[in-house]
Amino acid sequence: MVLAQYLKVIKLNVLLSCALLLTVQVTAAEHIAPPSYASIENNDIQHLLPNDEIKPILAGDTEFLTLYSEYMSADFRGTVLLIPDWQSSATNNAGMSFLRKELNNLGYTTYAMTVPDINWQASEIATAATNENIATESTSAENILAQSSDNANTANQSTDNESAAVESATIEDTGVNKSAEPHHVNAIEKVSDAVLDNYKVNLIARYEALYNTAMAEPNNIVVIAQGISAGVLLEHYAQFPDSRLNAFISLSSYLPNSKRNQDLSQTSSLIAPPLLDIYYANDNNEILMNLKNRQRWVNRNAKFDYRQRQLFGLRNQPDQHARLSKEIDGFLRRLF
Repeated sequence: MVLAQYLKVIKLNVLLSCALLLTVQVTAAEHIAPPSYASIENNDIQHLLPNDEIKPILAGDTEFLTLYSEYMSADFRGTVLLIPDWQSSATNNAGMSFLRKELNNLGYTTYAMTVPDINWQASEIATAATNENIATESTSAENILAQSSDNANTANQSTDNESAAVESATIEDTGVNKSAEPHHVNAIEKVSDAVLDNYKVNLIARYEALYNTAMAEPNNIVVIAQGISAGVLLEHYAQFPDSRLNAFISLSSYLPNSKRNQDLSQTSSLIAPPLLDIYYANDNNEILMNLKNRQRWVNRNAKFDYRQRQLFGLRNQPDQHARLSKEIDGFLRRLF
């Protein structure tokens, strides 16, 4: 008897619990976006590096960090702006960290800039805006053509019937539909133009702010950039040839877009400042396959202040760092 009452109480509690669960509104957990690469890099820089080396600079409404290191030789030779590859740190071991301190011993003050994040959704935003504009234009065009098409349909109906009859007879005789357009599918780019343009705009905004800071004291200005950052800067210098720059040094410059990377060979020969084009023997094929084209365009456009140098081994080896600094120092000493 007691056991039956106990089981009855348990059953009642279970039913009440189920009823409460059914009445409670089920909501999904709130999505928390992961921290951006730039925020992680900024936190590491502020946590690990001395405060006197960190200089925040404002580019429009966006603040970014730069690493400042003053020259440590008897003669001051100029200011070097170091710009790493995208999704790379200003203290990376591919040459930036070494050059940031080694160039101080050669008489240069250095600014190492942090790069902006990549907006991978830029292509989707651009596509949505384009589709909206096309829809608006097509709607207005349809309204204009609606009246004229009604009048033309009656006159063209007989002609279309005759053309269809002739075309069907041709297909039956030859088995080929000559009016059909050829089907062609373009290759999908690794990185779209919209993503590259978005990164270029954000990078140039930071570069201009850093350049204006360095120009506070008149001196020689040298820019050293890596990878994709060097590629978009080459495009920028070709579009704005009046930039006051004493030398530009690119380290493994390329663009992850086949058409724009091919055009980069010609662009390299059109910039105004002297150019030292450094690459490594184990760079990717997008760089190695265009080296001869760069030389050909340099010869055609008579850019006599262009030099191309190859470094062997891995870019994070100490021996390669030493040779990299010697190549840069030798190139700059011939200029000023």
